[in-house]
Amino acid sequence: MSSSTLTGRAEVADGYRAGRTLPIRVELVRQLKRRRTLVMFGILVALPFVLLIAFQLGGGPGSGNTRVNLMDTATVSGANFAAVNLFASAGFLLIVPVALFCGDTVASEAGWSSLRYLLAAPVPRARLLWSKLVVGLALSLAAMVLLPLVALAVGTAAYGWGPLQLPTGGALEPGTAAQRLLITVAYLFVSQLVTAALAFWLSTRTDAPLGAVGGAVGLTIVGNVLDQVTALGDWRDFLPAHWQYAWLDAVQPKVQWSDMIQGTSLSITLALVLFALAFRGFARKDVVS
Repeated sequence: MSSSTLTGRAEVADGYRAGRTLPIRVELVRQLKRRRTLVMFGILVALPFVLLIAFQLGGGPGSGNTRVNLMDTATVSGANFAAVNLFASAGFLLIVPVALFCGDTVASEAGWSSLRYLLAAPVPRARLLWSKLVVGLALSLAAMVLLPLVALAVGTAAYGWGPLQLPTGGALEPGTAAQRLLITVAYLFVSQLVTAALAFWLSTRTDAPLGAVGGAVGLTIVGNVLDQVTALGDWRDFLPAHWQYAWLDAVQPKVQWSDMIQGTSLSITLALVLFALAFRGFARKDVVS
């Protein structure tokens, strides 16, 4: 009888380290090579050019409009054009890459019938989820950074480099404007953590990637609709959608933090609960795909 049997410990192959299985670098390369990743990034790169053409054909934003808002300042400078791109995409477009990168990751492996082979490699279940979650969030962040960067470059080429003109009056110098845009992107990423966590949890519950991605997008849209129901009163404060535009407080003469802090707290709390459910459920799941 071997010593490992006497001690009750399972034998493992020499050199095996659970922490070295499915390295994040390997998973990142795999996801970057997928067609859906390239298509999603391509759409985000194309959006600033689409808006630029729209403004050129339409005679500029705010034409025939007496109400001044952020959209009306799009053609003032590259910084304004970048801010307008974020404003135009925050409500829906930026939800899609987050749901796609976090919802497609585990479910796609099950759909390809390769999930059980990964676990038999053997890759510990927690390690597999951790690698896929980190990569999914990293790609989501990259998508949110890519859009304003491209928009800033396109806007600067078209309208010049200058201060960020505020719709309420006044302007922010280019250096300050860059900091405010960075705050905006950071808040948008944190506010989308609920969508990411929801998509990731659904990805561990289904073998259909479209179900996980579509479910996360659909429930996020439902949250946006419910936030418009004023009859809910203070109950809307518990909806992540209620705080999704709190980043507009960063493009004011003085940053107002209160709404962004509330939105961040709610988003992180709900996301942690959903991530915990994903890890707990997947650890007990009978994987047959």
